[in-house]
Amino acid sequence: MRRTPPLIPRVLALSAALPLLLAAGCAANGGGSAASPATSEAPTTTDPTEVGSSAPRLALTYDGGIQVLDATTLEVLADELLDGFNRLNPAGDGRHFLVSTSGGFRLLDGGAWAEPHGDHSHYYTADPALTDIVFEAEKPGHVVSHAGRTVLFDDGTGEVTAFDSADLADPDREMLRFATPEAHHGVAVELENGTMLVSEGTEEERTGVRILDADGEEIAATDECPAVHGETVAADEAIVIGCQDGAVLYTGGELTKITSPDPYGRIGNQFGTEDSPIVLGDYERSAEDRSSTVALIDTTTAQLRLVDLPAPYWYRSFARGENGEGLVLTYDGALQVIDPVAGTVIRSIPVTGPWKESDDWQNPHPNVVVVDGIAYVTEPATRMLHAVDISAGEIWKSVQLDVTPNELAGVTGDVDEHTAHEHEHEHEEDEEGHGE
Repeated sequence: MRRTPPLIPRVLALSAALPLLLAAGCAANGGGSAASPATSEAPTTTDPTEVGSSAPRLALTYDGGIQVLDATTLEVLADELLDGFNRLNPAGDGRHFLVSTSGGFRLLDGGAWAEPHGDHSHYYTADPALTDIVFEAEKPGHVVSHAGRTVLFDDGTGEVTAFDSADLADPDREMLRFATPEAHHGVAVELENGTMLVSEGTEEERTGVRILDADGEEIAATDECPAVHGETVAADEAIVIGCQDGAVLYTGGELTKITSPDPYGRIGNQFGTEDSPIVLGDYERSAEDRSSTVALIDTTTAQLRLVDLPAPYWYRSFARGENGEGLVLTYDGALQVIDPVAGTVIRSIPVTGPWKESDDWQNPHPNVVVVDGIAYVTEPATRMLHAVDISAGEIWKSVQLDVTPNELAGVTGDVDEHTAHEHEHEHEEDEEGHGE
């Protein structure tokens, strides 16, 4: 397990609003973690069943609750009541979701996971369930998972909480906590070497980002990113964060401003993949008009290209395919497949009926999520969920839901490379212990 970095005065200076806290062996801000076991696995409502392969899961919110579905059969496996407007995030371990809800980030067990064992893994399933584990937050905001670390941002306090993704359900997890100088709708990203990108702003405006090294010392900064919003990590751990007039790129230890070709050229949401150097982003030429243009940012050259689509979209109708394709569901109901290298639409797959974004972003709209190479698309108007085979260019399976879906997220039921290495290390320690 990688340990959190030591505290230094420079970070304390950055964190004027709250002191920086390093909590070793603390509960998740005291919110219900006492009920969780001292392992990386959350409690389940049934005994685990070993299965032959990974079992990906989907979670969708509706007015009054959350459903968890088997991503292969589209069968509803659990229906949990939860009031309020809830948001969904994969938690970073391939099994759990973090639900941004009243009081904080609540852990939802997807009920499918893998346990690495040498050169192979064992796969298990159990009933999905909301757990009692809550990472308390005044206004739970962005969740970012990368390189085996999960980072939470509290918009109400500006507090950042980071920990190993494999330790989500462990009451003895080590957590790094600090706060930005002022609370704002922000984001933080931690790289594999412990470097942290943190947004900068106030409740009135967001202006830029700061880069902290593994010891917490500021090594780079920029205030040239008005209305900073969103983040993604691309190949070689390049980070792209959006601005009202373009984007900011962090790579090779340097921050670079990428300016939009239009006076107002907002990039507010970015979609990357760790295997591609090219990031897909939304792009607005006007704060009033619905956009039908998307941005492609090459993190190796810091160049921005624009691609026109057949119809407008909204920000949650974006995803990336298994091979790095850009995916955007447009108002005409078609899933546009973009070659990020050529910068062209190579396929248009009819999926839903025509739709358009309403004035209230919290209303149900189509969402696109990719899990194990399949694009899952919600259609709230008809209460449908579609599974799209991207390479074949057709709908593979559809199901009628008994609720109106709002947000959608997915987990693989497997573990990523970094989490797998942590589990393998724990297994080696167990084997050593048995030999004594």
